[in-house]
Amino acid sequence: MVVLLAGANRDPSVFGRPDEFDVRRRDASRHLTFGAGIHYCLGASLARAEAQTVLRRFFERYPGATLAADATPRQSRVLHGPARLPVRLTGPRPGWTGRP
Repeated sequence: MVVLLAGANRDPSVFGRPDEFDVRRRDASRHLTFGAGIHYCLGASLARAEAQTVLRRFFERYPGATLAADATPRQSRVLHGPARLPVRLTGPRPGWTGRP
């Protein structure tokens, strides 16, 4: 038996459109990203807070950011997600200072 972590959260019988990244996914609470039960990741709350902060700040600064090309898939049996995700930046929002 081989366990492929990259296969987690991609079961079409559980997740609608499992090959799409959708932050508003209705069934997102059923994911296995941070484990479950006694094996739940101790750093999950910190990871979520960091991701939330980074993405919010990025889109505050670059509200017109668009994909510049298709994502380059990661060549790994263990990790899932893009190895590269080229983004076209149109410049920072006028008046953006980087301060909250």
